[in-house]
Amino acid sequence: MAGVSGLMNSFQDYWASRGEWVEEPNRRRGGESGVQRVLEGDAVVYVKRQTGHIYRSAMHPFGRPTVLRERDALAGLSSLNVRVPVLRFCGAQHDTQAGWKALLVTESLEGFVEYEQWLAAGGRERCGEVIHELFLKDLGENLARMHRGRWQHGCLYIKHVFIRVQGDGSTPRVEAALLDFEKCRRRFSANRAAAHDMAQLRRHSSFSDADWQKLLYFYEAAFGSVVKGLK
Repeated sequence: MAGVSGLMNSFQDYWASRGEWVEEPNRRRGGESGVQRVLEGDAVVYVKRQTGHIYRSAMHPFGRPTVLRERDALAGLSSLNVRVPVLRFCGAQHDTQAGWKALLVTESLEGFVEYEQWLAAGGRERCGEVIHELFLKDLGENLARMHRGRWQHGCLYIKHVFIRVQGDGSTPRVEAALLDFEKCRRRFSANRAAAHDMAQLRRHSSFSDADWQKLLYFYEAAFGSVVKGLK
């Protein structure tokens, strides 16, 4: 892994950094976006690097880098105690000829792995059903906190759900975390955010009917009401 010997603290530092691609640059939204894993001192960080990659809205009709929306979401979700990556740096620069260049740098979710990778590696069989149920409970509670705050993830696929299991059999600590908030935005209604994301997760996950019902039970208990159409 490529890296730098010291800490970076400027747009130019992070823009010049190099590492292995974990998300190859792809063209969309009128520009290009990709993510590199970079070693900064002794820490692993993820550098999302974009050129001309923007979204438009009523507030930003001429376009705004998507990393700025993701930065706002990470700050808002962190304040609600939703488990998300720690934001280390975000910045954007505009040139009248070259357009937008933008960066979002987050810390590694230490010890977390993608939920489906954990399943494929035999994590559920190895840890047992109690651990898996604790994961569903923590995931449901994190999702409920997000939606009670009227934040809609907007792209809630199972690949964006991570798990970490710590401790021994008598005192396990099981945590869920969420990633990729490029499409995240506030909704006027918590119920609208909940209905959109939970229906999307149901479509784009491998949860069995039994697992989904358990997740919904924990989610709705934390959310405070039933979300229609999800049974």
